[in-house]
Amino acid sequence: MEYTFNWGAFFLGILMLAASGALVIYYRPIADNFGSGAASYDRYRMWGMIGCALGFVVMLNLHTFLLTLLFSKFFGAN
Repeated sequence: MEYTFNWGAFFLGILMLAASGALVIYYRPIADNFGSGAASYDRYRMWGMIGCALGFVVMLNLHTFLLTLLFSKFFGAN
């Protein structure tokens, strides 16, 4: 599969990266209001970091390559 750049995926990745970065920066007030307070601080920060990694992958349009690779292993598509 050949790599192709996609502006739509780039801007979607930027939005995902910004939202996840905001979650990493402001994890304490978000965990206090939506979670169980101090017990879930690390969990919110962890999901923010996972979101940052996924946003970076989508921004570089590598998600289509990874999904094609994964599905070709399971379903045998060429």
